[in-house]
Amino acid sequence: MQIIYEDNHLIAINKPAGWLVQGDETRDKPLSEWVKEYIKVRYKKPGDVFLGVIHRLDRPVSGVVVFARTSKALTRMNELFKDRKVEKTYWAITGTRPDPLKGHLSHYLLKDPTRNIVKAYDQLGRRTAEAKLAELDYELMAEIGHNHLLEVHPITGRPHQIRVQLSKMGWAIKGDVKYGSPAGLEDGSISLHCRELAFEHPVKKEQIRIEADPPATQLWKLFKDRY
Repeated sequence: MQIIYEDNHLIAINKPAGWLVQGDETRDKPLSEWVKEYIKVRYKKPGDVFLGVIHRLDRPVSGVVVFARTSKALTRMNELFKDRKVEKTYWAITGTRPDPLKGHLSHYLLKDPTRNIVKAYDQLGRRTAEAKLAELDYELMAEIGHNHLLEVHPITGRPHQIRVQLSKMGWAIKGDVKYGSPAGLEDGSISLHCRELAFEHPVKKEQIRIEADPPATQLWKLFKDRY
C-alpha cells in the first residue's frame, strides 16, 4: 500500500489494480480497512478510527484514491466532487488509435445493475430516458506499436464512464473484456490509471495535486518516459 499524500485531514493511496476501495458482497478486505489499520498503528489510536470514503475507482483500475480523516474534510470533499471542482487526470492504454487524436466525448450512460454493465448512447430516447449525461476530454500522448496512451479528463463522474465511452468510440481499454477488449491481462487488471487529482484542500484552502505512478507492469513500462 503506497501512501502518496497524508496530513491531519486527508490521506491518499496509490491503489493497486484488483483492490476494492470499499467493501462489497465479495467480503474481500477493502483498501479502506487497510488504511484504517495503518492510521490506528501509526498514530496509536485507541478504539475505532474514522475514515471517510470520498470517491471510488473500479476494482481493476489503479491510481489515486483520497480518503478523509475527519468528518469536516469528508463533507467538504464531497461538495468539491459534487460541484466538479476536482480536476481528474486519467491515463488509458488502448489497442486502437483514437480518431481524432484529441477531442471531447459526450454520451448518455445507462447502467444495468443486474449485470453491473453500462451502455453508452448518442442521444436520449424512450428506452433511455433515465440515462445520465457523461462528458470527457481526451488526447493521444504517445503510441508504441498497437499500444496507444491517452490522457483523459472526465468532466462528469459516472460509473465506468471512461471505460464505456472509449469503448463506444471503438477504442477499448486494453484488458477490459467487459467493454470490448479482445483479451484480458494476466493479472486481471485493465490499462486505466488515475494519474492525478487536483483540488483546493478542504481545510488549508491551498491548491494541491496528488500524483500516482502507474503499475510496474510491462505494458505501462512502455511509456516510462512519460512519468
